[in-house]
Amino acid sequence: LDFVRGTGLLIALAGALAAGPTLLRGGIANLQLAMPPALIASAAAIVGANIGLALPDNIVQLALGTIILGVVSLMALARKSAYPEVPKADALSAALRMHGIYHDPFSDRDIEWKVHRTPQGLALFIIIGLLAGMFGIGAGWANVPVLNLVMGVPLKVSVGTSSFILSIVDSAAAWVYLNHGAMLAIIAVPSMLGMMLGSTIGVGLLSRANVAVIRKVVIGLLLLAGIRALLKGFGV
Repeated sequence: LDFVRGTGLLIALAGALAAGPTLLRGGIANLQLAMPPALIASAAAIVGANIGLALPDNIVQLALGTIILGVVSLMALARKSAYPEVPKADALSAALRMHGIYHDPFSDRDIEWKVHRTPQGLALFIIIGLLAGMFGIGAGWANVPVLNLVMGVPLKVSVGTSSFILSIVDSAAAWVYLNHGAMLAIIAVPSMLGMMLGSTIGVGLLSRANVAVIRKVVIGLLLLAGIRALLKGFGV
């Protein structure tokens, strides 16, 4: 599993790097929003990677499955997650300039957004970094709910910015696994090429897709990933 986690981080990193520039140019990813969580989570990811290398495989899988299914429940029950209502930006987000406007081609309108509960969100990104390093996966499944449900970022911007955050967090955690030799180039290189191609196509679809469809896709994929991790943890 150590080899799987190390390779998984490199694959997730490749996809995030391929998508990042296009997301930034389209306004779907926001640099001011991404940098504070990314720096906090990347430091925690280094610690998490060292913890993950020391844990038994079944414990890691069971913990991952439980957490992902918990996230699925929160996203499924949340209302107005596509365009959360943020009455007023808090002082920290205003100081960090965490706000913006993006054009949604599907609805053909400009959407202005701002952020609240920033301290709580940044605290959660410490946990996200630990989990990303421990499980050796891109933590987009955790980034998106925190940005969207906690901090009030629109769903499309949450998805886009999550990809940019991954490019920083995963690069920090990947070095720990590389340093321990836990990476298989014969698996990583072809997978990275496929991931980069898929990310490039996905960016084009994200900007034009109905946000309700994106929400259902995110919840569906997280549900499958959570069930799969639990089954592997139980040895099924």
